[in-house]
Amino acid sequence: MLNNPKNLVERYTEQFSKASAEEILSFFLQQHRGKIVQATSMGAEDQAITHMICLIDRNTRFITLDTGRLFQETYDLISRTNTHFNINIEIFFPDHEKVEKMVRERGINLFYESIENRKLCCGIRKNEPLQRALQGMDAWICGLRKDQTVARFYNKVVEWDEQHGLFKVNPLINWTEKQVWNYIHENNIPYNILHDKGFPSIGCQPCTRAIMPGEDMRAGRWWWEEDANKECGLHNQT
Repeated sequence: MLNNPKNLVERYTEQFSKASAEEILSFFLQQHRGKIVQATSMGAEDQAITHMICLIDRNTRFITLDTGRLFQETYDLISRTNTHFNINIEIFFPDHEKVEKMVRERGINLFYESIENRKLCCGIRKNEPLQRALQGMDAWICGLRKDQTVARFYNKVVEWDEQHGLFKVNPLINWTEKQVWNYIHENNIPYNILHDKGFPSIGCQPCTRAIMPGEDMRAGRWWWEEDANKECGLHNQT
């Protein structure tokens, strides 16, 4: 464990304030080789990052979370991505005993009943598996962008993740949605076909819907909740 990781984060923030995503990734992939992982949700941003990583170091570790409630299109994308990049994305599943207990006590679609239930479901199906996936790592790479949500506007290129005790690297934090899609199309990167059907943000099937023109890009996530700043707990803990 570093003695002053937050001081190092401040130095990194200044060092990479004008760096490209590729420069950021190159530095951290080399600096933390064998101890860094991309945690991908298979979203557009993550697919762009996977492409960049494979150009730098294809032996990097890639992980994703299977909550048990994903879209079939997401499973198809995992398979296509592995084939396209010749990699093997590690899949982490929730603890079956915790899932069974939760469903037995609160119902199969408990998340519609209350925010408490929804956060419990996210915690069991996503947060706990991520904690296991990140054990032993020094840094994890994420696809956060400032313009995704109000809360994410305050995220930085490099952060210290108190919850997991490691660096969080956000190489696309200053990118726009247009930049992401231009990069994907220019490099023929596979992406979830649901993006072409009005799904800018894709999570679990029962908790994600397509959005209408003019709606916020996160409006399709947990749409029945009134809080505009909705997160599953993987980022911007509250």
